[in-house]
Amino acid sequence: MNRFEIPTVRTERLLLRAFRDDDLDAFAAMCADPDVMRYIGAGDTVDRNAAWRTMAGFNGHWSLRGFGMWAIERLSDGAFIGRVGLHHPPYWPALEAGWVLARDAWGHGYAKEGAAATLAHVRRALPAQRLVSYIQPGNERSVRVAQALGAVFDGQADLMGTPVQVYVHG
Repeated sequence: MNRFEIPTVRTERLLLRAFRDDDLDAFAAMCADPDVMRYIGAGDTVDRNAAWRTMAGFNGHWSLRGFGMWAIERLSDGAFIGRVGLHHPPYWPALEAGWVLARDAWGHGYAKEGAAATLAHVRRALPAQRLVSYIQPGNERSVRVAQALGAVFDGQADLMGTPVQVYVHG
Protein backbone atom coordinates (compact mmCIF):
# COMPACT_ATOMS: atom_id res chain seq x y z
CA MET A 1 0.00 0.00 0.00
CA ASN A 2 1.38 3.41 -0.96
CA ARG A 3 0.67 5.83 1.88
CA PHE A 4 1.25 9.57 1.60
CA GLU A 5 3.33 10.92 4.48
CA ILE A 6 1.80 13.96 6.16
CA PRO A 7 4.59 16.13 7.53
CA THR A 8 4.72 17.13 11.17
CA VAL A 9 5.67 20.58 12.38
CA ARG A 10 6.77 21.35 15.93
CA THR A 11 6.48 24.80 17.47
CA GLU A 12 7.39 25.93 20.96
CA ARG A 13 4.14 24.56 22.43
CA LEU A 14 2.43 22.61 19.65
CA LEU A 15 2.77 19.61 17.38
CA LEU A 16 0.98 19.90 14.04
CA ARG A 17 0.39 16.38 12.76
CA ALA A 18 -1.95 14.08 10.84
CA PHE A 19 -5.32 13.29 12.37
CA ARG A 20 -5.43 9.92 14.15
CA ASP A 21 -8.28 7.63 15.16
CA ASP A 22 -7.74 8.53 18.80
CA ASP A 23 -8.47 12.22 18.02
CA LEU A 24 -12.11 11.40 17.32
CA ASP A 25 -13.54 11.96 20.81
CA ALA A 26 -11.91 15.37 21.24
CA PHE A 27 -12.55 16.41 17.63
CA ALA A 28 -16.19 15.34 17.80
CA ALA A 29 -16.63 17.26 21.07
CA MET A 30 -15.13 20.36 19.45
CA CYS A 31 -17.43 19.99 16.42
CA ALA A 32 -20.46 19.58 18.71
CA ASP A 33 -19.76 22.86 20.54
CA PRO A 34 -22.02 25.62 19.14
CA ASP A 35 -19.60 28.35 20.27
CA VAL A 36 -16.74 26.74 18.33
CA MET A 37 -18.81 26.05 15.22
CA ARG A 38 -20.60 29.42 15.15
CA TYR A 39 -18.37 30.83 12.40
CA ILE A 40 -17.57 27.59 10.56
CA GLY A 41 -19.57 27.09 7.35
CA ALA A 42 -23.26 27.55 8.08
CA GLY A 43 -22.54 27.59 11.82
CA ASP A 44 -24.02 24.16 12.45
CA THR A 45 -22.59 21.62 14.84
CA VAL A 46 -21.83 18.16 13.48
CA ASP A 47 -22.30 14.73 14.98
CA ARG A 48 -19.62 12.14 15.70
CA ASN A 49 -20.00 10.41 12.32
CA ALA A 50 -19.64 13.67 10.40
CA ALA A 51 -16.65 14.59 12.57
CA TRP A 52 -14.96 11.31 11.61
CA ARG A 53 -15.64 11.94 7.91
CA THR A 54 -14.19 15.44 8.29
CA MET A 55 -11.00 14.07 9.88
CA ALA A 56 -10.68 11.53 7.06
CA GLY A 57 -11.21 14.32 4.52
CA PHE A 58 -8.49 16.43 6.08
CA ASN A 59 -5.99 13.55 5.85
CA GLY A 60 -7.16 12.78 2.29
CA HIS A 61 -6.65 16.41 1.26
CA TRP A 62 -2.94 15.94 1.99
CA SER A 63 -2.80 12.92 -0.29
CA LEU A 64 -4.65 14.61 -3.15
CA ARG A 65 -3.15 18.12 -2.92
CA GLY A 66 0.14 17.72 -1.06
CA PHE A 67 -1.01 20.07 1.71
CA GLY A 68 -3.90 20.26 4.14
CA MET A 69 -5.12 20.61 7.71
CA TRP A 70 -3.16 19.37 10.68
CA ALA A 71 -4.46 18.24 14.02
CA ILE A 72 -3.04 20.43 16.78
CA GLU A 73 -1.56 18.59 19.74
CA ARG A 74 -0.48 20.56 22.81
CA LEU A 75 3.01 19.38 23.72
CA SER A 76 2.65 19.93 27.46
CA ASP A 77 -0.01 17.24 27.86
CA GLY A 78 -0.51 15.59 24.45
CA ALA A 79 -4.09 16.87 24.21
CA PHE A 80 -5.83 17.42 20.89
CA ILE A 81 -6.87 21.11 20.88
CA GLY A 82 -7.93 21.90 17.31
CA ARG A 83 -6.94 22.10 13.67
CA VAL A 84 -4.84 24.42 11.54
CA GLY A 85 -3.52 24.38 8.03
CA LEU A 86 -4.43 24.80 4.39
CA HIS A 87 -7.66 24.12 2.53
CA HIS A 88 -8.21 24.19 -1.23
CA PRO A 89 -10.59 21.60 -2.66
CA PRO A 90 -11.54 22.08 -6.33
CA TYR A 91 -14.68 24.08 -5.51
CA TRP A 92 -12.84 26.55 -3.19
CA PRO A 93 -11.93 29.93 -4.74
CA ALA A 94 -8.38 30.20 -3.33
CA LEU A 95 -5.80 28.54 -1.14
CA GLU A 96 -6.98 29.22 2.41
CA ALA A 97 -5.13 29.21 5.72
CA GLY A 98 -7.53 28.38 8.51
CA TRP A 99 -7.71 27.45 12.18
CA VAL A 100 -10.29 26.18 14.64
CA LEU A 101 -9.59 25.53 18.30
CA ALA A 102 -11.57 23.84 21.05
CA ARG A 103 -13.07 26.42 23.37
CA ASP A 104 -10.82 25.52 26.33
CA ALA A 105 -7.81 26.32 24.10
CA TRP A 106 -8.98 29.85 23.30
CA GLY A 107 -7.01 32.83 24.58
CA HIS A 108 -3.60 31.15 24.86
CA GLY A 109 -2.11 32.19 21.52
CA TYR A 110 -2.29 28.66 20.08
CA ALA A 111 -4.16 29.76 16.93
CA LYS A 112 -1.53 32.36 16.11
CA GLU A 113 1.33 29.97 16.89
CA GLY A 114 -0.12 27.18 14.74
CA ALA A 115 -1.11 29.51 11.90
CA ALA A 116 2.35 31.13 11.89
CA ALA A 117 3.89 27.66 11.52
CA THR A 118 1.45 26.95 8.69
CA LEU A 119 2.45 30.16 6.90
CA ALA A 120 6.14 29.33 7.28
CA HIS A 121 5.49 25.85 5.87
CA VAL A 122 3.49 27.17 2.89
CA ARG A 123 6.16 29.75 2.06
CA ARG A 124 8.68 26.92 1.73
CA ALA A 125 6.41 24.38 -0.01
CA LEU A 126 4.21 26.67 -2.17
CA PRO A 127 6.06 29.99 -2.42
CA ALA A 128 4.14 31.48 -5.36
CA GLN A 129 0.64 30.79 -4.06
CA ARG A 130 -1.82 33.55 -3.11
CA LEU A 131 -2.94 32.72 0.40
CA VAL A 132 -6.13 33.99 2.02
CA SER A 133 -8.22 33.48 5.12
CA TYR A 134 -12.00 33.63 4.80
CA ILE A 135 -13.47 34.96 8.03
CA GLN A 136 -17.16 35.40 8.72
CA PRO A 137 -18.32 38.82 9.94
CA GLY A 138 -18.36 38.95 13.72
CA ASN A 139 -15.51 36.47 14.19
CA GLU A 140 -13.20 39.02 15.78
CA ARG A 141 -10.94 36.37 17.34
CA SER A 142 -9.99 35.09 13.88
CA VAL A 143 -9.64 38.62 12.52
CA ARG A 144 -7.12 39.37 15.30
CA VAL A 145 -5.16 36.21 14.48
CA ALA A 146 -5.08 37.03 10.75
CA GLN A 147 -3.97 40.61 11.42
CA ALA A 148 -1.32 39.48 13.91
CA LEU A 149 0.08 37.31 11.11
CA GLY A 150 0.24 40.32 8.79
CA ALA A 151 -2.86 39.60 6.69
CA VAL A 152 -4.72 42.58 5.27
CA PHE A 153 -8.43 42.98 4.62
CA ASP A 154 -9.22 42.64 0.91
CA GLY A 155 -13.00 43.00 0.79
CA GLN A 156 -16.10 40.90 1.13
CA ALA A 157 -17.01 37.72 -0.75
CA ASP A 158 -19.66 35.06 -0.89
CA LEU A 159 -18.28 31.63 -0.03
CA MET A 160 -20.78 28.96 -0.98
CA GLY A 161 -23.69 31.09 0.20
CA THR A 162 -21.97 32.45 3.31
CA PRO A 163 -20.75 36.06 3.46
CA VAL A 164 -17.08 36.27 4.42
CA GLN A 165 -14.35 38.85 4.81
CA VAL A 166 -11.23 38.08 2.77
CA TYR A 167 -7.85 38.57 4.44
CA VAL A 168 -4.78 38.19 2.21
CA HIS A 169 -1.52 36.96 3.70
CA GLY A 170 1.49 38.81 2.26
